[in-house]
Amino acid sequence: MELVALAKERAECEAKAKVAEDEEKTVEAEWGRMKHFISSIKEDIKRALEEKYGGEEEVVRFRSLEKAKEDEFSLELSKLHNYDDVVEKVAHHLGLNDPSKIRLTSHNCYSQQPKPQPIKYRGVEHLFDMLLHYNQTSDILYYEVLDIPLPELQGLKTLKVAFNHATKDEVVIHTIRLPKLSTVGDVLDDLKTKVELSHPGAELRLLEVFYHKIYKIFPPNEKIKNINDQYWTLRAEEIPEEEKNLGPHDRLIHVYHFLKDKTQNQLVLNFGEPFFLVIHETETLAEVKVRIQKRLQVPDEEFAKWKFAFISLAHPDYLQDSDVVATRFQRRGVYGAWEQYLGLEHSDNAPKRSYAANHQL
Repeated sequence: MELVALAKERAECEAKAKVAEDEEKTVEAEWGRMKHFISSIKEDIKRALEEKYGGEEEVVRFRSLEKAKEDEFSLELSKLHNYDDVVEKVAHHLGLNDPSKIRLTSHNCYSQQPKPQPIKYRGVEHLFDMLLHYNQTSDILYYEVLDIPLPELQGLKTLKVAFNHATKDEVVIHTIRLPKLSTVGDVLDDLKTKVELSHPGAELRLLEVFYHKIYKIFPPNEKIKNINDQYWTLRAEEIPEEEKNLGPHDRLIHVYHFLKDKTQNQLVLNFGEPFFLVIHETETLAEVKVRIQKRLQVPDEEFAKWKFAFISLAHPDYLQDSDVVATRFQRRGVYGAWEQYLGLEHSDNAPKRSYAANHQL
């Protein structure tokens, strides 16, 4: 009885195998027809592109992104070259073995500048897509040579962070590159390994600075994937010890440098490096000025010319040495903290901080 049952089961398995074999042959035949169909579509697309763009050769001028005004070399390419063809030609010309380390950026025909965003890896089909800007065609492409392949780089977030040293008049621009889901805390931890701190236990914070005003202090747990450093400056700095022990009546205020706008006498123009300052409840302007002069290391002769004003929405209210500064920072209803600050009015002839770049790309 067991043998009979096994024989019956075997017959059923053989029948199923025959059906599966027939289905496999059907799928193979169908796949063959699909490949032929896809191939014919590609040929139709190619013919259509050749009719539209002529398929002619195009002499493309290549510029290094770091020297965006200067033609570095030219290559004769077909407008129908795909993305891989173009980067391979560029890599070959530069003597680079890995074309995936080439990143290209298109040209903006209106601004005569590189477009803000580079071309993503295989993000366009053909050369003419790279050269097209709205209804105009350019003959310029910009290139960069990366230290890692572009597909790998696209999985990372790159931020340029200006580090303001606590005691030195020097700003160093650091390029931080981390996975996109990293946090601001990860950025600061990475930065600590690259910079000189005033003491081993120093804590850092990351600020958003725009037009010489501080607009945001980034919380350490904020994800970096949405941070944009294209238009604003990201500034990292040590948190002063006095800010860590604020009393119940102490205030942390914004302090900005400014000049009077000659075209509109009542408005101000900001310049220089903005900063935070702790002011105490009963502290007069004369006392605050002593701390500011020491912090900025301004000579007595120059500092005597400075004027100080409480500024709200770009309108200055000048202060006297006997004024208690904290009483001015009680107002509500201003747009943001950056629009209510202590202004330092003086000529813009103070020694500028030197800038240095620490490139990783």
